Formats: sequence, C-alpha cells, structure tokens
Amino acid sequence: MLVTGGAGFIGSHVVEALARAGHDPVVVDSLAPDLHPAGAPAVLDGYEVVRADVRDADAMSAAFRGVDAVVHQAARVGLGLNVADLPAYAADNDLGTAVVLASAAAHGVRRLVLASSMVVYGEGSYRCARHGTTAPGPRAASDLSAGRFEPTCPRCGQALEPGRVDEDARLDPRSVYAATKVAQEHLAAAWARDTGARVVALRYHNVYGPRMPRDTPYAGVASLFRSALERGEAPRVFEDGAQLRDFVHVTDVAAANLAALRALSTLPDGTVLPCNVASGEPRSIGDMARTLATAFGGPAPVVTGDYRLGDVRHVLASPARAAARLGFVATVPFTEGVTRFARAPLRG
Repeated sequence: MLVTGGAGFIGSHVVEALARAGHDPVVVDSLAPDLHPAGAPAVLDGYEVVRADVRDADAMSAAFRGVDAVVHQAARVGLGLNVADLPAYAADNDLGTAVVLASAAAHGVRRLVLASSMVVYGEGSYRCARHGTTAPGPRAASDLSAGRFEPTCPRCGQALEPGRVDEDARLDPRSVYAATKVAQEHLAAAWARDTGARVVALRYHNVYGPRMPRDTPYAGVASLFRSALERGEAPRVFEDGAQLRDFVHVTDVAAANLAALRALSTLPDGTVLPCNVASGEPRSIGDMARTLATAFGGPAPVVTGDYRLGDVRHVLASPARAAARLGFVATVPFTEGVTRFARAPLRG
C-alpha cells in the first residue's frame, strides 16, 4: 500500500489507520524542509518512509514495486495567494498526479484513493424562492468591499437559501488550488478509462485536528485560528463570520480513506466515484473561531470584515453518498472535536 504525502497532516493519520487495519503502508513524501523542518513525524517511526518528490518519475517507479494500491494525498494545499503561485500548484498537484498515475499503470496498480477537495464545487448549492435551484457567479469585489457578502440570484438579484451540495453538482473552481484539484480528478478519470482502474475521489470538506501545520497562509482556517491563540492573539475572522462550512475531524477523514480502499474492490473496472467527506453538521466559520477560543481559553475572535476573492460564501455538504457507497459516517461531534483540537499539538 503506497501513501503519497504520508508524512503530512492528513497523510500521517491515514497511514496510522491503514496500519491498524492490517495493511503495510509505504510512505512517499518529499519531506520539504519548509513543511517538515524536523523530518518525518515521530508517529511514522517503524514505517517505511521513502523521501521522494512525486514529480520524480524514477523515484516513483521504484516506490511502486510490490504495491497493490495507492492512496494519493500529496498536494500543495491552500487557495494559492496569487497568480504567481500557478506554476508551483500545477507542478506539485497536476504534474505530480500524472507521474503517480503513469507509475501506477506501469506497475499494474489499478486501485486509487485520491484526496480531492470541496473546493472543486466553488460555491455550494443555492435556491432562489422565485427561480429555484441556481448557481451564483463569483462575488464582485465591490460587493465584498461594501460588506455585501451573501451571493444573490443571477436572474432576479434576490437573496438565496444555501443547501447541501452533492457529488453531482457542477464543478466550478474559483482559486488556483481548486483548479488543480479538478485537474487531478480529470487525470484520474482518464487513467481509469484507459487502464480499467478504479478510483474513489474523496472530496474533503474542512479538515481539522492534531498535526495541522502552524503559522502558514496556506493552512485551513482552524489552523490559522489555533496558531493565533497559541501566540496569545485573537483569531481574525474574515467577512462577517457567517460563512457556512462542514468541519470534519482528521480521524474521520482517515476512516473515510480506509472505507474507500475497501470499496474499490466492489466497483466495476473503469469506475471513478467521487464522494464528499464531511460531518453532515454545518457550522459557521465564526462558530469554529468562538468554540476554539473558548476551549483554548484565549481571547475572543475579532470579526474583521476583510475578504479574499478566492473564497466562497457557503459550502454545506451532503454526506449521503459516502454513507451509502463507502459505508462511511463521521463520528466525531463538532464541539468534542474542536475541544480536543484546542490543546492538540500543531506541526511546527
């Protein structure tokens, strides 16, 4: 069992879950000094760890020897700060995925669990009282600057009601990172069609938990809030804090990977099955900041009104397909998970 990015935040939890289930995971990770200043985390002691970049075809070909499946977690994460990030994201995420897939094909590996993301959807699902289900376009900078954060119906301009997004929703990437995650899914689909392979693409929603990286603009909001609290600072919440997300604990995400791996054996050849990985318990970003600050015992969050053009307003997940097709249901309640995360170690 090959796990790319297995030394990372999510990947290391996946490795542990696979080992507990009786698998023999081999970790491939670049162990980039900016992400892993101390090298591989101690939790990987006793596992085979191959230091390699997924873009290195020779290294990946060697890593695939004796492997029967791959769990592809390796990726450059975050929205991307500006267009100057495009080459790095495309190289790490898309070229890296292409090399992984080509190496898998060369070694007869036909089972893939792909770490995708909810960012492929852009905005979530919305309904207009007058026009029904609708897909709002990107929010204008002028509206955001004026504090008009909610998307409106593109036909009548009225307020929209957010709903749960499922895997059949159109893909509408709105950031550098999102565009590369869509490309990863498309590359995996082409590989599956050409080779008869089977793919489960796990669209992670907002993952949080121990070993999140600290103090990086590319981390998720939970890590940014927690890092601020550790510095004795108030978490800074963008917009008005009412943005809705589905926060899912990293141990549940690891369990979803294990469930996806089991499900691959039941899928027809050439199948690509995208599945949301979510708790099914939507919360606002403001809720996350307040709950985390209370559990940590730090200063209350500050709602700044600031915004980023690559951000979307609401993404509420439907977990139904993962439950039906993978047998996966998240088990860590929001308040319990955030309370545990408040004192869990971050990755330096």
